[in-house]
Amino acid sequence: MMKKIVFIGSGSMAEAMIAGILKADIVDKELIYVTNKQDHARLMYMKNTYNIKTSYDLTELLEDSAVVILAMKPKDMKAALTVIRPYLTEEQLILSVIAGVVTETIEETLHKAIPVIRAMPNTSAEIGYSATAIAAGKYVHESHLQVAVELLQTIGTAKIVKEKDMHTVTAVSGSGPAFIYYFVEAMTKAALKDGMDPQTADELITQTIIGAGKMLEQSGDSPEVLRKNITSQGGTTEAGLAALAQNDFENIIIDCIQSARNRSLDLAETYKI
Repeated sequence: MMKKIVFIGSGSMAEAMIAGILKADIVDKELIYVTNKQDHARLMYMKNTYNIKTSYDLTELLEDSAVVILAMKPKDMKAALTVIRPYLTEEQLILSVIAGVVTETIEETLHKAIPVIRAMPNTSAEIGYSATAIAAGKYVHESHLQVAVELLQTIGTAKIVKEKDMHTVTAVSGSGPAFIYYFVEAMTKAALKDGMDPQTADELITQTIIGAGKMLEQSGDSPEVLRKNITSQGGTTEAGLAALAQNDFENIIIDCIQSARNRSLDLAETYKI
């Protein structure tokens, strides 16, 4: 069992992590605390739903806490860190799930040699299937990484990466689910346009996406091999892929990822001190 952990912020990502941690039973619910800026109703929901502790008393929250999880919006980060800074010690671990904020910015805002780990979960954390990347700040030791990985594996997979790669991670796995949902929306519109029943279309397309994901996970084959295995010469798949190629699908996706990555870089500059 881990020691006391505190969530600064009570949004959907904090809730997903709390649900995962409780399900994995790695922290006693009596040792999980959550606070936010001023949404008392949200705190009451969290308290009543998960039987955890809530408070606006910073001494109660942060005293003896082992891990402080930053789960507020990026625009609220500096103000929140300024408020909690006097209550933090260099023995604590700061785990940030704030999009677009680098570890150096958090370290410099806190003015302490405190270990900071940055994580990029995605919305699939809500069902325990997040693809989460972790990057370590300059004061982080292996033991801190082990704690972060254990916490984040409760909501899916967790991989340690270099900080410089986090902008690409943000584009690929952070924003990635939205790009896949957009693709599914287009497939659904095509099916409905051709007269398919909406419920049937939803069920078939959803299972197709799940099945393709499982094949990527379990087959051991590359996406290219899996694609070629389905593509018969002169067949329907070849015809569909030809239409994608004619419309420059590959470069559209590459541009999509690059645009998201560039925005992550912009945000990192915006939130620097």
